[in-house]
Amino acid sequence: MENRITHLFKVKQQQVLSVFFTAGFPEKTDTASIAQALEAAGVDLIEIGIPFSDPIADGPTIQESNKIALDGGMTVALLLQQVADIRPTITMPIVLMGYLNPVMQYGVEKFLREAARAGVDGLILPDLPLAEYLQEYKALTEELNLSVSFLIAPTTSEERIREIDAVSTGFIYAVSSSSTTGAKAEFSPDQQAYFKRLHAMKLNHPCLIGFGISNAKTWQQANAFAAGAIVGSSFIAQLKKDKSPAAIKQFVQTLTTP
Repeated sequence: MENRITHLFKVKQQQVLSVFFTAGFPEKTDTASIAQALEAAGVDLIEIGIPFSDPIADGPTIQESNKIALDGGMTVALLLQQVADIRPTITMPIVLMGYLNPVMQYGVEKFLREAARAGVDGLILPDLPLAEYLQEYKALTEELNLSVSFLIAPTTSEERIREIDAVSTGFIYAVSSSSTTGAKAEFSPDQQAYFKRLHAMKLNHPCLIGFGISNAKTWQQANAFAAGAIVGSSFIAQLKKDKSPAAIKQFVQTLTTP
């Protein structure tokens, strides 16, 4: 069976919307209903965050959601079970995103096999060293048909970007700035120059731009140079205010409507 992420980018090369949310936030049992509401609202791809006690790359909004989820009893095992329960109800790709520590505590091979069995399509583990992935896990992720995406930033060299492009599956996560996650009103000229430079490299894999996508302007700026964008902090803030399907649909429409 073709990986759902690979299929998505075959049929849609522009304006791909990926939405990140933390598993078990605001409540432990919310993961399924949020995923279903996002698909109903027209989202192309979801990234479900694996809660961790020390999410150093994340800003205060996502950090808080991690703490609330952990305090509420969310675990890796429960998340995998929730994904297995969600999978028959939605068709869009599911990516799990998180830090390596909880995955290692769970057991990397066990995690990969159970994620694939649950219906996960891809992984983003930002602190997984590329060399370690190639040596230890690439063969297994390929066997399990799991896509693995790596992060690049404005400071990443062209040589490194091309190396990541060569070994990636699915998409490349282009971080908009060398800072923590968080909503931005608009992207700076320097950031837009970085997006333009990436676009000009004509990489083999599509790029999704993340960190700072929070409104129609940043959505449009990202889409001018990439296959799409990833929304995280602003959606977490929305869930804190109102997690109803109607509110989620309105959030997506406001973001993507010029």
